[in-house]
Amino acid sequence: MVTKVIAISKENRAAVLREAGEIMKAGGLVAFPTETVYGLGGDALNPASAKKIYEAKGRPSDNPLIVHIAAMEALPAIVEEVPETAKRLASLFWPGPLTMILKKAERVPKETTGGLDTVAVRMPVHDVALDFIQAAGGYVAAPSANRSGRPSPTTAAYVAEDMEGRIEMILDGGQATLGLESTIVDLTVEPPMLLRPGFVTEEMLSVALGEVAVDETLLCGDSGQAPKAPGMKYRHYAPKGELVIVRGSEAAVTAAINERLLAGRAENKKTGVIATDETVERYEADVHFGMGEKGSAKAAAERLYRILRECDDEGVELILSEYFDDEGVGAAVMNRLRKAAGYHIIDV
Repeated sequence: MVTKVIAISKENRAAVLREAGEIMKAGGLVAFPTETVYGLGGDALNPASAKKIYEAKGRPSDNPLIVHIAAMEALPAIVEEVPETAKRLASLFWPGPLTMILKKAERVPKETTGGLDTVAVRMPVHDVALDFIQAAGGYVAAPSANRSGRPSPTTAAYVAEDMEGRIEMILDGGQATLGLESTIVDLTVEPPMLLRPGFVTEEMLSVALGEVAVDETLLCGDSGQAPKAPGMKYRHYAPKGELVIVRGSEAAVTAAINERLLAGRAENKKTGVIATDETVERYEADVHFGMGEKGSAKAAAERLYRILRECDDEGVELILSEYFDDEGVGAAVMNRLRKAAGYHIIDV
């Protein structure tokens, strides 16, 4: 299979989206830009399309897919009911980086939901994504457009790196502006439960809904239970090299990271460090990656997946990372970084 990669422009937009929609309706796969990361789209109501997504990603079939819609009017057709909590969140955060889990309607195949009776739904804010969803029939199942376990792609080039020859088309809409996947909240339980942190923070959800529980597996490894949302069960976002996070006081972290970097270099490993812009040059690494100014979770979110990909581009075999501020959006950054490291955190 030859994968078409097409940069969207004002001149070609209508024709390209029409072609992409036809591919989707015929059961094919199209990667497309959103404000969070690039998605790998298939027809959410076609069981065969879901199977193709799992095959293209090398993804376990019990890992649910998110159904993307382009209008609130599309929601009632794929859920048993639209509860007041969903209406409230939609009025505040849709279109945007929020996914809601609801009871699914019969027409949504279990191949799309990972075998569950619930469905994850989101309405992205990216204008190309919204027009693509409409062209594809209104219901697009889309996980991130990377091979399973790899860092999520924030550019079309990184999609092509993983998906060349596996899918029919990649829509190049430029750099994803947020850089981390959507927040996921489960509205089928009481109180609602945060399953994946993102730019819609726990605090924002609490203001909108009152009490919000947090899934306990966010801070630890696999629970052994079937995942209710993408990214909960399996190691995700990982570079090829070993990644270790070091947590503690600034001086202790600096000393501990340098000690491990020197040990890695003594073993002839290419080393890298991930740190704030203010501290990154303190480290004795072969390659330095700045995550932005200290306390800037937005900058860290924008850079994280690109940095993890660049670690691979540079052939880094041992990566040491500082532990970053985990408040607000920082909770989402650290959630992804912990998973990328396989929860390998050293306290010093």
